[in-house]
Amino acid sequence: MIKVTDIAFVRLTAPDLDKAQQFCDDFGLVTAERSDGALYSRGSDCSPWIHVVEKGEPGFGGVGFDAASADDLEAAAAMEGAGPIEDLDGPGGGKRVRFQDPDGFNVEIVHGREPREGLPTTRALPYNTGNEHRRVNVLQRLDPGPCRVKRLGHCVVRVSDFEKSSEWYQSRFGFIRSDEIYLGDENNIVTAFMRCDRGEIPVDHHTFLCVGLGEPGFDHAAFEVEDIDAVMLGNDHLKQTDWEHHAGIGRHLLGSQVFDYWKDPWGHVHEHFTDGDLLDAGVKTGKFDPAVALGTQWGKFGPA
Repeated sequence: MIKVTDIAFVRLTAPDLDKAQQFCDDFGLVTAERSDGALYSRGSDCSPWIHVVEKGEPGFGGVGFDAASADDLEAAAAMEGAGPIEDLDGPGGGKRVRFQDPDGFNVEIVHGREPREGLPTTRALPYNTGNEHRRVNVLQRLDPGPCRVKRLGHCVVRVSDFEKSSEWYQSRFGFIRSDEIYLGDENNIVTAFMRCDRGEIPVDHHTFLCVGLGEPGFDHAAFEVEDIDAVMLGNDHLKQTDWEHHAGIGRHLLGSQVFDYWKDPWGHVHEHFTDGDLLDAGVKTGKFDPAVALGTQWGKFGPA
């Protein structure tokens, strides 16, 4: 087993890269590289790319995770079912080892990508709350337009057998369960919010979920933005386009993120989120029923 450190990218396929680029621009991703066959997009953080649309029939092309070191990449290549270490496509170079999970989804473990310089982005100003006034003589003025995606936070896929898939990912890549979701009997776990194990280093409440309900396939990818204002600005901008709204705005119960979900032209769901929970490896696993998993602290997990 190795312990991956974060999600690296998500791959999608679609027949029209012009339309894909228009959606990515409106969603707040930035084109990193484009060819006749692929559109690579980045956020404002230093990763060279976090999202790629490859030309083809609409579908899910797979997910990538970061290995901590070249030694871990070699260890991944020695695992059962692993491919060889090979060059990674896209800007920034790097190496990868490819797998197929129990449902045939492509999984890539990557290392050595060359980071890019971060992009300018509007940083959140201090908030004046009822108990604390931290912004004085500084005006809050926001520029309309697409919000700027910072990074890829997590990916969710639907699988045919949750326990089989969960064991596959956990035993190879070191994921730990933040919260389990059961259906009926508490022993009937149908999904778990899984995070990376980085010891005392805090990580996102979840980096990956495999959901044992519905037809196997891609569910959504979630991208972090700066703050709640960025989520709201992104929502305002996307409402002026022809893209389809999917769910939000609200605040999740599990993970606590403020969320807003949109569909690309082929129904691939993309989420903006901010202010999610961060946990170290010492936090114990919770257990909840689906009403909590789909519940919100405010707003609703459904179309506005």
